[in-house]
Formats: sequence, structure tokens, C-alpha cells
Amino acid sequence: PPSIDYPSIPVHQMLNDTAAKYTDNVALIFFDKKMTYRELNALVDRFAAGLQQLGLEKGDRVAVYMANCPQSIIAYYAVLRAGGIVVPSNPLYVAREFEHQVNDSGAKMAICLSLLYPRVKQARPNTNLEHVIVTNIKEYFPGHVKLLFTVAKEKKDGHRVDISGDANTHWFQDILNSAPDKPTPVEIDTDDTAVLMYTGGTTGVPKGAQLTQRNVVANAVATAIWLTGTQASKHMMMTALPLTHSYAMTVCMNLSVHRGYAQILIANPRELDRLLGAVNKYKPSLLPGVPTLYTAINNYPAVKEGKYDLKSIEACISGAAGLPPEVQEEFQRITGGKLVEGYGLSEATPVTHCNPIGSGGRIGYIGLPFPDTDCKIVDADTETETLGPNEPGVMCVSGPQVMKGYWGMPTETANVLREDETGKMWLHTGDVAEMTEDGYFRIVDRKKDMILAAGGFNVYPREIEDVLYEHPKVMEAAAIGVPIGGSDHRAKVFIVLRAGETATEEEIIEFCGERLARYKVPKSVEFRESLPKTMVGKILRRELMEEEQKQARA
Repeated sequence: PPSIDYPSIPVHQMLNDTAAKYTDNVALIFFDKKMTYRELNALVDRFAAGLQQLGLEKGDRVAVYMANCPQSIIAYYAVLRAGGIVVPSNPLYVAREFEHQVNDSGAKMAICLSLLYPRVKQARPNTNLEHVIVTNIKEYFPGHVKLLFTVAKEKKDGHRVDISGDANTHWFQDILNSAPDKPTPVEIDTDDTAVLMYTGGTTGVPKGAQLTQRNVVANAVATAIWLTGTQASKHMMMTALPLTHSYAMTVCMNLSVHRGYAQILIANPRELDRLLGAVNKYKPSLLPGVPTLYTAINNYPAVKEGKYDLKSIEACISGAAGLPPEVQEEFQRITGGKLVEGYGLSEATPVTHCNPIGSGGRIGYIGLPFPDTDCKIVDADTETETLGPNEPGVMCVSGPQVMKGYWGMPTETANVLREDETGKMWLHTGDVAEMTEDGYFRIVDRKKDMILAAGGFNVYPREIEDVLYEHPKVMEAAAIGVPIGGSDHRAKVFIVLRAGETATEEEIIEFCGERLARYKVPKSVEFRESLPKTMVGKILRRELMEEEQKQARA
């Protein structure tokens, strides 16, 4: 539908409503241990009450610094139910990055895995954290797995920590055990900030996007409606993407809670055996992911040998980066399911576009705008003139999922949130896109990543990368512009080859030369074992650029 009626409720109410409706349905599966919606909701109530006992008040920020596990979901909804604001913290952050985020958000408390506690302890003296709550990943393991973990891995892998001498540091289970059954109710407005979602930092210093209660609920509801043909409580979600990322927060966790789906939690999506084993065992129908995850599954030897049954997968939305057509087609062939590309950004909770799950999707496009979401393309120079179909420019979106601004950054907010002459607020995404005559959108590339080739021609890295993904030996690829004096760049590509393959620089350049205009053909090729990626699996061109700049200065 072009428009939806959204429930005017705070985020945590979605869990309350589902727990009342699907009380004994499985909510979470973690290392084969199941938790029902009744159990999850009761733990959220109790933990919210525990946070209030520690002094959490409405509007206080709480950093949630964990990999995917039941505690991360309990903490998320409990902070919201207690009236706080969730600050998801990437578990890959080192102490310095965690410290920056805590100080920028003004977080009063942090909830972390014991594995990450040394980083919190290192950062804490330079922050205003009043309380730290620590949990061991094993707390919700089944008994036999917990025992094996305790004996074989806990100490060796750094999960066993001593917090006894650290002031105002508490065990997660102690907070639960000493708390009342229910928290004190808090009056929450739908325009109140629910989450400070820090942008990935792929374009500079991470900024905290203020996502309101309304933003978060609206995007979960719209995603549920987009997944046409999926029934409430009848599906199982594979939650392998990190829940500290906006994509997984909405498309995995909040969508599942809203619809009463069971979530299979995967702590580390790079452990493909565990992920594929869970698909094989539980037969989930939904597997949101990123192109690098689908690429890894397509190329996994055990998948090629037919050792895993992936035919349960019905619908997958790929986000965070452009989905190469070859990856899409191969994954659909292996699973028999539908893999479609979508688009979003942290500032929009995040989803703004997606291809239809049913008929009508287009390979190479991000699809159509979500319900109640308007979209326009403006000129890249001034971002003031609206362009017509098939004219590339900066994409702008307006809708119920768009943030209310960056936390404590009025200038940056004014740069990206701009009112038009009618008073309508538009989010300027910084991504270069174009629209077809019938309203489908295609991402050309990030404005900031554009390569200025000799002669003043604009080259978008994705154009080169899409060609490289057609090469039968290439598994992953990234293209950047390397300065050659003045404002001109030459294109350089970084390639990870498929297992057992070899290739030469000349072979790759010749392949591109047959498929691209001369000024777009890369001038150099570097083969790598792996490419730098964000936590969610997006390839970091910026890091590759920084490496090149360092080498040039050396």
C-alpha cells in the first residue's frame, strides 16, 4: 500500500503485545536453547526494574556493547521500557572507539559482554559511566554446552573476568535476581528518542542518529507489510547480522518481535558452519543479509557439495551495500528462495527502499520507496534542483522513518535535513542514484567515493566493481580513486579471488577493458586475502584509500 496506519505506541509495547498474543511461541533460539515470548517479556520487565533501581531515569543513555545473544535483546527492550535511550555499540570497537561513543552520547550506564569488559574498564576512567553491567555469553546456553564452554573456552578465549574490585560494576544475572517483577511505568511519547544509532563511520567520524519511538515502530511495521505473503507468528528469522547495526535492529529483531517470529541468534556470522547448520536444522524462511554474506554462502565448499539443505529460505533482503547480480542469481539458484536488494541508512532507521518480494523486482535496482516514503533526486553540486528520470543525482528521502537529527550536532543535522518550500523535511543521503520513468531506483554510488578520471569524467566505483563480479575467478572486489596530481584520480582495484584460483593484473585489466569505457578501466590491481569490512560486512573503501595515502606519503 502507498500508506499505512502505524500504531502510536512506544517500541517496547510491541514486545508486550506479542507476548500477550503469542505467549508460548518461541521468541529466541541460541545455541539450541529456546526462550518463549512469555519468558523474554518477563526478563525484560525484571531487567528494566533493575535498571531503575540503579538510578536509570527517563532519557538516560545506556550503551549496549554486545554480540548477538539473548542478553542483547533483553537489554535493548529493558532500557526502552525503563524510559532510557539505547546506544548500540559495535562489538568490534576497541576501547578508544567505545570511549568516544560513550562520551559523545553522554551514556550513564553500559551493558557489555564479559569478553568486552577489559575494553570498557580501560575506557571508563575517561567517561562519566556511573554503572557497568557485565554478562557472560554462556548465561543462556543449554546446560551441556555451558559446561563444555566453561571447561574448554571460557578462560582461554577471555570470557572469564573478575569484577569484584570494580566500583559500581554488576553481573547481569545479579541485577535480574535482585529486581522486582515489574518496572515503574514511564510515560513515553512517540516523538521521544528511542535509539542513538551511530553511523558506520564509513565517511568520517560516527554521528549519533536520533531515532524516535515513532521512527523505529514505523520502520518495523512497514518492513512487515513489505514481506507480503508472510504470516504473523508463522516464520523463523535467521538473525546473523549484528543487532547493534540499524539494519538488523529493524529487519531482524524489531520485525520479528512485532510479528511474533522466532529468531535464531548467531553470535558470529563469520562462523558459516554454525549459521548453515542452524539453517539446516531449524529451516528458517527469512535470512536478511549483506552481499558479502551471500557471496560467502555461495562459495562455501560444503554448500557446493550439497551438505546443507537451504531450501527453507523463502525471502531475503540484502542491504548495506550494492548486491552484485551474479551473487543474487546464484543464491536464488541454490536456495530456491527470493533474494531482493533493498536500501537504507542509519539516519532512516534504516529502510527506505526495497524490491518487491513477489513479482516485479529488478536486478541491479534498490527497488521502490517504502509506504509513506517520498523520494527525489537532486543535482549533486547544490542539492537544490530536482532532476527528472534517468538523471543521476543525490537521493533525498522523506518519511516516518527519518531521524529527528544528529545528537549534539546542529550543523551536521542542518546539512542533511533540509526543508523544502512547502515545509516538507528531506534527508539528503549523500548517495548518487537515478530513477526510472516508472519509479524504480538504482544506486550509482556514494557521492564521496566518486573517482574523477583524467579529462574530468566521473567514474563510480560500483560500475567497476559490478564488472569485476562478473569475472569467474573474483569473489570480492573494491575500487577506489588514487590521486595522480591535481584533482585527477586513477582507478585501482583490490580483489579477493575464489579459493584455488590465480589471476594476473593484466588479465583483470583486459577483462575490464572489454566491458568499460577506457577512462573507467582500472590502472592497477592488488590481490588480497581479504578486504577490510564494517561489522555488518560492508567493504570499507575508505580504509583502502587511507592505506594508499599512507604509502604515498612514506
